[in-house]
Amino acid sequence: MTAAPQAIGDGRTTILDSATALVRRNSWTVAIFGLLIGFLILTKLIQPNYSAPGIQGLAISVLPVAFAAVAQAIVVISGGIDLSVGSIMALTSVTSAVLMKGQGDAVAVGVVLGVMLMGIALGAINGALIVASRVPDIVVTLAMSFVWAGLALVILDTPGGGAAQWLMEMIRGPLGSEWLPRAVVVAIVVVGVVWIPLQRSTLGLSLYAIGSNQLAAFRSGVPVGRTKIISYALTGFFAALGGLTLTASTGIGSPVPGQYTLESVAAIVLGGVSLAGGRGGVVGPILAVVVLALIRTDLTFLGVNPNFSTVVLRMIASTWRNSASLKPEYALANGTSLRSSPSPSHTANVKSV
Repeated sequence: MTAAPQAIGDGRTTILDSATALVRRNSWTVAIFGLLIGFLILTKLIQPNYSAPGIQGLAISVLPVAFAAVAQAIVVISGGIDLSVGSIMALTSVTSAVLMKGQGDAVAVGVVLGVMLMGIALGAINGALIVASRVPDIVVTLAMSFVWAGLALVILDTPGGGAAQWLMEMIRGPLGSEWLPRAVVVAIVVVGVVWIPLQRSTLGLSLYAIGSNQLAAFRSGVPVGRTKIISYALTGFFAALGGLTLTASTGIGSPVPGQYTLESVAAIVLGGVSLAGGRGGVVGPILAVVVLALIRTDLTFLGVNPNFSTVVLRMIASTWRNSASLKPEYALANGTSLRSSPSPSHTANVKSV
């Protein structure tokens, strides 16, 4: 008679232990989520009229930066960095805007798919150059950022072009409840469909492995060069999504890269991705993008000079980065992490969502 209640009790204990382990494994992301809730409450206190329309506008404005942060997070997890994210966004934005202007929905669908493939190709080019030349990632991607930005100016030297109506409506307004912006749903669906299977796959494990310790990954049979190229291709894919959302949110394309590269780096630092590689996820950086946007919004509500608010945001990201760099697992020695040389199976223990 006591077997059934005991089984139920054991099941509850197992669920509780699993939930506790999940929170511990993603403690940084949980902390960022708590910070996000705190800033939402603060925003409401500063501006009592801030409601559902404000949330919808916030979601639309942060969507391109969120995709840029995901793009940067993937390549940093694999041990690299991409300073051409903003330029790829500009290039894909103007390309889509020029090709969609005055065209029907069927053509626009083809343009969107083509631009996604274009982003993958641009990222793969970055990765191939890094692997072939063995020049540091930061140097190659900085140089390529000027190439992609120049091509964007060749295609469209001033803001212009157009966007399909269905593409703009995809991220505008609410979905069901007025408190659920379509932009949030788009971000959750796209990132979830790509990241969750990727993280659980052999490729995802390889990304963490080469980011954690490239030499150990190589000795374990991980194809380092191919994996690095794929990581940059994925970065290009999400950067292209960021460019498409820029076109969708404004209705035109702009050849100016903007501050998206710097904002993406600030977001991943605040979101818990180790710049040493091999540690972090994509949920934290996305939440960090919203937190940084809310800080800027609150400073605007308080009448602070927008230029000063930019300084404040950079100081926050820098302070957070410096505090993280004091931890042993974030330190670097000879280009690799100070952690003991882990095997690819060990890196599964440091993954976050």
